[in-house]
This record gives sequence, C-alpha cells and structure tokens, in this order.
Amino acid sequence: LLVIGVLLLLLVSLRAGLVLASVIPLAMAFAGIMLLLMGESGNLMSLGAIDFGLVVDGSLIIVENVLRLLERFHRRSPDETLTVEGMKRLVYEGAVEVRKAAQFGEIIIIVVYLPILTLAGVEGKLFRPMALTVGFALLGALILSVTYVPALLSFVLKGKRTFRRSPVIEWLRRLYVPLLDRALANSRAVIVGAVAIILLGAFGFTRLGGEFVPRLDEGDIAMHLIRLPSISLTESQRLTTATEKVLMTFPEVRTVVSHTGRAEISTDPMGFELADIFIMLHDRDEWESDRTKEELIEEMEHEIRESVPGVGTQFLQPIEMRTNELVAGARGDVVIKVFGEDFEVSGEIAERIAAIMRETEGGRGVTAERIDGLPQLVIRPDRRAIARYGMTIADLNRIVETAIAGRVAGEVFEGERRYDLVVRFDGEAGGSPEAIRSMLVATPVGARVPLSELATVTIEEAPLQISRAEGERFTSVQANVRDRDIAGYVEEVSGRIDREIDLPEGYRIDFGGTFENLQEATLRLMIVIPLALLLVFGLLYQTFRSFRSGVIIFLCIPMAVVGGIAALLIRGLPFSVSAAVGFIALFGIAVLNGIVMLAAIRHHQEEGKSHEAAVRLGALERLRPVIATAALAGFGFLPMMLSTGAGAEVQRPLATVVVGGLISATLLTLIVLPVIYNRFGRFAKSAAVTLLLATVGVVDMSAQTVVTKEEFLDRLVATAEIDAIAQGRVRAIDAERRGSEVFEPIGLAFDVDELPTGGLPGEP
Repeated sequence: LLVIGVLLLLLVSLRAGLVLASVIPLAMAFAGIMLLLMGESGNLMSLGAIDFGLVVDGSLIIVENVLRLLERFHRRSPDETLTVEGMKRLVYEGAVEVRKAAQFGEIIIIVVYLPILTLAGVEGKLFRPMALTVGFALLGALILSVTYVPALLSFVLKGKRTFRRSPVIEWLRRLYVPLLDRALANSRAVIVGAVAIILLGAFGFTRLGGEFVPRLDEGDIAMHLIRLPSISLTESQRLTTATEKVLMTFPEVRTVVSHTGRAEISTDPMGFELADIFIMLHDRDEWESDRTKEELIEEMEHEIRESVPGVGTQFLQPIEMRTNELVAGARGDVVIKVFGEDFEVSGEIAERIAAIMRETEGGRGVTAERIDGLPQLVIRPDRRAIARYGMTIADLNRIVETAIAGRVAGEVFEGERRYDLVVRFDGEAGGSPEAIRSMLVATPVGARVPLSELATVTIEEAPLQISRAEGERFTSVQANVRDRDIAGYVEEVSGRIDREIDLPEGYRIDFGGTFENLQEATLRLMIVIPLALLLVFGLLYQTFRSFRSGVIIFLCIPMAVVGGIAALLIRGLPFSVSAAVGFIALFGIAVLNGIVMLAAIRHHQEEGKSHEAAVRLGALERLRPVIATAALAGFGFLPMMLSTGAGAEVQRPLATVVVGGLISATLLTLIVLPVIYNRFGRFAKSAAVTLLLATVGVVDMSAQTVVTKEEFLDRLVATAEIDAIAQGRVRAIDAERRGSEVFEPIGLAFDVDELPTGGLPGEP
C-alpha cells in the first residue's frame, strides 16, 4: 500500500498507477511458482525482505515515458484524438525508447544479487532465500514490463486527455532547474566536492566496526551455569535450585527450566558441574518495568553473584547457543584458542587472556576453559614392597579392580537372558581413600597386609577434559560482546595480547566464534563482489557501446555507498553481512538510475542537439523517473528499516543501507552525473580520426571547423574511394543507428578507427 501510494503521488494518474500496482502481485506470483519449483520455503528472509518498489522500477520507467509522450501529443494537438492504432503505436514507441535502459537496469539488479548466492554457512542460510526471491521477482517483472505492461497501457490510457502534474515533482523541478544550471556552470567545484564526499565516506567506513550478523532477539534467555569441577551431584543440584529461585523473583520471568550435565554419548557431553538454565520470559508488552532485556540480564547476573556465591554465569539465547556450538564449537561470540602441548602453560596463558578480555570494554561472560580440577583417585604401586610379598603389578591391579570397580565372577541365567555376576566391595568399604588404604590384601606368602603397605593411595587433580583441533591440544577462552561491535572488540583484545603476552615457542593463538564466520564471509564477499561489479560494467558497456559512458555511470556506485555508510553511522549500526547484502542491492538501483539519465541525454544528442543542451534537457526530462524509482525503492525498504518485530534485527541494517544510499545516489544522478558527462562525456578524437577528418575536409586543421554528423558522412562517402555497395551499407548503418535509442560506433575497413557516439562537439 505504501508503494502504491507513492506511485499515485508521483505519477498523478490512477490508471497508470493501478497498472504498475498490478505488476507487484503478478511478479510475486511468478517468484512464488519458481520458489516452489526450487523447493524453497516461505520464511522471514525469502518473503520479509522483498522490496516491492524494486519490483516495479523497470515498468515505472516505461509507464512514465508513455505518459510523457501522450501528454506531449495532446499538448501539440489538443483537438486531435488518438485512434486505437495510433495509441498502440505511441505506447510501442514509448516502450521501445526506454526499453534498453529498463531491461538492462533490471538485469543489472539481478546480477548484483548473484554474489549473495555464493554465501555459505549461517549467512548463506539467511540470505540465499532472499536473493532467490528477489531474483525471481525481478525476472517476472522484467517479462511483464515488455509484454503485459505495454499491452495493458494501450487499453487503459485510451481516451485519456487530461494530465495533472505531481505537486511533489513540480516543487522539486523548481528547485532542481537553478541548482542544475549552477552545477553545470561550476563543474569543477561540483566534481571536487563529490570526490571529497567519497573520501569522507571511505574514512567513515573504517569507523563502522563489524559483526557477523545482527543478534536476533529470540525472546527467551539461555544461561550457562558453571561450578567447580570437583562438585558433587547433590551440591550441584542445590546450587542450580538456588539459582532458579533467584531468577523467579524477577516479574518478567514466566518460568525456568534447567538440566545438569549431559550424557557422554551425546554430541555435546558435559559434566554435572555445568548446567543449562532456560529462562522463559513474558511477552514484552506484559512487562511491568521499563527496563530493556540487556538491563534485565545485568540485574540477573548481579543477583546471582550476590545470592549464590561460587558459580559463574554466561547469558546467551537458546537457538544462538546451540548454533554457536554447532558452527564454532563454543558458545561465545568470540573464542580464543591457545594451542600448545603443556596444559599448565596454555592454561596460564588462557587465564591472562581472560583477564584482558574482561578488562576490554564490551566483554561479557568471559570464561576460560577449565582444564584441571577434576579429583582423581590415584593408586601407585610400590614395586619393592610388592616383590617382597611375592606379588606382581598385575596381581595388585586385579585386586584393586575387583574391590573398587568390580570384576566378573560368573554368569546368571534367567530363562534365555544372561547376566554377568560382578563381585566388588560395598560402598562403605571402598567409598573413601582411608577405606581403600586399610583394605587387606592376601599375598602369596600367606600374609594379609593393608593396601597402604603395597601402594600409595592419594586424591589428585586431573585434567577435566582434553580438547584437540587439527591434531593439536588447545585451551579456549570465550566471551560474549555487548554494546559494541565484535570486530572492534577483537581488534582491541588482539592488540593487547600482542603487547602484553609473550608466547613461548610452539604456542600460538587463533580467534574463532562468530568473528571467524565474519572473516570467512568478508573474504568471500571481497572476491565475488568485484566479479559482480566487473560483470555490471560489462553490461553497461554492452548498453552504451562506450567505455567512457560505462565509467561515468559506474560512478553512481561509490556515491551510493557513501549514503549507506552515513546511514549506518547515524543509526549506530556496525558493518555486517546483512549490511553487505544491502550494499549489493544498492549497487543495482544506483546503476539503474544512471542508465535512465544517460540514455535520455544521448537520445537528445542523437536528435541533433548540442552537447550542453542535450545534457540539460536529458536531466530535466528524467527528473520524474529518477525520483520515482529511488522513492519507490526507498519507501519499499522503509518498513524494514523501522520494523521492531521478529527478525527486524537482521533486516534493519540491510534496509538502512539501501535507504541512505538511495538519497546520496539520487543526488549524484541528478547533479553530479550530468556535470561529469557534460565535462568528460564529449568524444575525444584520436590522432587517426583527426587525420582522416582533415583528409576529407571535415576539419580544417588551422581553424578546427566542426560539421554535423550527416555532413561528415556525405563528405566521407563523396571523398573516399568507396564503391557503391559500401556506400549503401554505410547509409543503412547510419539510418539504423539513428533510428535506435543509442548511436553506436560504426567501424569502417578503411582509415577510420571509430566514429563519435552521440554527435560531434559543437554540433547544432
């Protein structure tokens, strides 16, 4: 509804607006059919991140041009009525005139979404459905814009004689005309200002910071409760229950569920010194207090620390916690792994790193992996004492195994079922180190001696767990990052580690967690985005057959990026994969407007107008379509930018980049692009072409007299030794090029390198 309202406001034509509005459901139906064939589901990103303004941009260019031609016809012939055939011919001419710009613009937008399809991992799962849906919707819109839209326009616009101008466009036109004239008169200042803005935007990008993907608010909280490894199961449960009681005192909490430990056969085993507590909250509108979720977590952490001493906490979200464990092998946002053989050394380094992470702003729930502290009963045989009593180590091991762990002494049958008969001491006899020391052992010499005579029995601390990656032992430190970007936090922590910790030889540090995912996604985008931009430039060259025109339109991209960076800085959002996807979408929209503007300028050049006049007329003529396409795309993303519902965290950076970038890209297209084309878009004659022109008398080398393109062709054909067939071919090519939207270079197999595209300088 928002997009349709903007359409009607800018076009001021109910019929044309309804034609464009009908493209949206038809294009989405096409996308839905294609998603069904691809086996994709409808979800938050595939359906929630669609910009309906983007879908109708290509059709809008055609509809706006048809309205312009129809208005011009009735203004020139107010008493004449268009016949059915005349109407069809006018619609056909209006569509063909901007067909190439509209089609290539939509194709370019589809192309810039291709890098998103290369994303893997979590980011691929998030954004691939969006790229597929947008691509299919744009493909459907492209087909509709050259078939359905012109056909329907020839019916609905039949008999339309009254044309009202949009008050918004007219107000903008009154502002734009003097601004454009002033910019054209001060081109050097405009270009220097544009370059300065781009450089300022590049500096602003370095201040953004970065994160993998924005944290989705799942509603509930998952808490990791950490206790001493030597704790008993009874004490562990007591502390868990005490923690649950503290959590239930908060009115925002609906209920609490916990589980302690996890089976060793599980893919994620953990001892009963660890517990996962799931805190289910009431709906946000039911909260009695006005505190945020982050403030609630801070108060929970404080209350648990005061009421239940001796426990550590780590606050996460249920799905986020499991995803981090599956992807990175750890629960935290940032994981630092210390690789080395000696656990004592790596453990000491890990504790120093944990202290640095706690002191660094933004670090929350910092925990170093406990590698020791597990109590272990150690029985060390005294080989001399064993030998004195005529025993062996194997004999002693068998006795200890029988007493403590039990030993199979026979089998018991119950029908067809068979069970081992295990003999061992009862709990009291082997339940403590003292009881084990006093256990009497029968020796081959006939004496019965306590076990303490044959071995030493002690309780020692053993490794709690041994973690390995890539065949090496490691100790990990993990932390969550709050109130700042992950990339900035890691950069600060890494700098302090380099300055304050000297790693022994054979020890190294690796960063992991979601930061590792951010690095991998960034490296992938750094490869595929330049390839996509190269493909975009190839399409631009194919559109205009001019390297220079392609470069000029390509300048729309950095100016659009500046606006996206500024929008992120204003809203305090870091760079993320979501923002990167927004920049990718922005590239296509910015290039589309540049194509529309430049095509109009070159069209006026082909009609014989001077270079300066063509630039000015083309810019004024394309004011409405440029404003309309940018406004439609911007308003299409506006609900995502302002959304606070489920999934808004992922969509918000994407939409913010597009909306902010469209503002700067529109200013570039309307002001800077005409200035740059006016200054650098003229055809520069090469030495070979100048020599040829002087030879046939087109250019006087002393006075540099310039003639029109038609006169040039007449003199060329008359002067050069070209046979009749070649003359006819040159005339045919010239007529064909002048009848099309763009005058492409004509290659001759003689002394001409290339003919000018868009008329000679100074052409009347």
